[in-house]
Order: sequence, then C-alpha cells, then structure tokens
Amino acid sequence: MIILSRAPKPHLAAKGYQVVVVNYATTHRQELAFTLAGVNTVISVISGPPQVSLIDAAAQAGVRRFAPAEFEGQAALRPQPDALDRGKRAALERLRYYQPQGMQYTSFVCGILYERFGPGGMIARGIGLRSGIGGEGDYLLHISRKKAQIPYGTNGQPGTVCMTSAEDVGKFVAAALSLQQWPPELRMRGDRMSVSRLVDIAEAIRGASFERAHYDPQSMESALHLARSAGEIQTQLRAIALIATANGRFDFATANLNSMVGVTPKRFQAWLQEAWEGY
Repeated sequence: MIILSRAPKPHLAAKGYQVVVVNYATTHRQELAFTLAGVNTVISVISGPPQVSLIDAAAQAGVRRFAPAEFEGQAALRPQPDALDRGKRAALERLRYYQPQGMQYTSFVCGILYERFGPGGMIARGIGLRSGIGGEGDYLLHISRKKAQIPYGTNGQPGTVCMTSAEDVGKFVAAALSLQQWPPELRMRGDRMSVSRLVDIAEAIRGASFERAHYDPQSMESALHLARSAGEIQTQLRAIALIATANGRFDFATANLNSMVGVTPKRFQAWLQEAWEGY
C-alpha cells in the first residue's frame, strides 16, 4: 500500500507505511501518473480540483479501480447546485468519462459519521477539517451543551439518517477491495434512525434532557436566507445541512455493502456510550 500526501507523514512512515509526497497540480500530472504506475486501486480522501487531477493521473497510469472521496449520502439525492458539493460532482463526471476505458469506480456511501457527535466533533479526530461544519454542535447535536436541532420534512416527520463510524467505514472499504466487480455505489451503515431517536439516545447516555429546537421547512429556509443576507458562511452551511437531512440526503433504505462483506458494524448507541465515557 502506498499513501500519497502533500507533505511528509513521519508518524505513518514510522509505522511502516510507504508515504510518497506528491503535487496534485495539473502541471505535475506526469509525475503523479508515474507514482501510480502499477497501482491497482486508488482510495481518495481529497476533494476539489486535486481529486480530479488524481483521477486523470490514475487513468493515465492504468489504475483499474478508483473510489472518490464521497463517504456521505447518495449522489442522486443531492440538489443542483449543491452548496455541500466541494467538487464531488466534477469527480464523478470525470470517473464516468474514464469508465468505458476500463477504470471501474464506486462511491462509498456511509451516511453521517458517528464522529460528528463525539467530544469536540469530527475535527477533534482530524476528520472534516475543511468542511466548515466539523465541530461539535455544528450538526444536529451539541452534547456538551445538551442542545439538539431536529429538522422536519414536508411530510411533517423528523428527518432520518444513516450513520457509520469512521473505523467501520475503513473496515468496509478494506473488505470491498476483495470484490471482483464494483457497482457505481456501495452503501454501508452502522445504524439508521430518526433524528428524534438520535436525540433520545444522547439524552439517555448523558442522563439529562436536551434543549430541542424544532425546524420545519419554512423556518430552515428563513434561517438560510438570514445567514446569506448576513454573509455568515458557517451558519449557512449548518442550515443547508439541516435542510439536506430533512430532505433525506443522508438516508438510504438498503445498504448493499453490508450484505456483500463480513463486517459487523458498531451500533450508534454503543459507539456514543464509549465516546463520552469519562466526560
């Protein structure tokens, strides 16, 4: 296994991993393709133009399979334009272009990462550092402050989310490498529940009632409009994430990868209990 990075990673190298420092600029595509020579599968965790450059280099190097940095909800459920896109659509379009030339691709769909709801949020674990909404309290729950936001869809019901821990996502992805063929989408999940149930679990674990803010479609759109008028980018992203949740962006009825590999993911309540133990 080769790990590509923009900068040296001595902590990974010390563990025996081969780390190669690369430049994702289009002017360095030849060098990147040379680095990828002989590589069978690329799992990307970068986004935007650098990822498109990596896709181009992978195709040039003859890489057989490519998994873009998706790890969210289903692409078909995203609105256009999509404020949460971060170059994902462009990456998928480029992969569709190369597919007839022999490079398979799949989007690993995992829903919401459990780590969003741990102490400090995702960013405390080095995840979602550039998302703008990776901190504790940026999405649905602020467990330390015992606050919750519950978005409702046009059907009057609270949104439903599929969720997976980052550790289990890694296990699922590793197991998927043994599959002979990759469909366009491989969906995994550790749990699926309504946002109301998610808050119930958090309250039970913390042994306290949370202050619940309820949002219908109109109130969420109003909040987004106000944030745009004020130029508050982070508030806009939070409102957009709530709207996306109410619209089912992070929910899927079937998880095909769960039935294809032998991974038993951790349920949300067990994960959250462990995450907050000692706090």
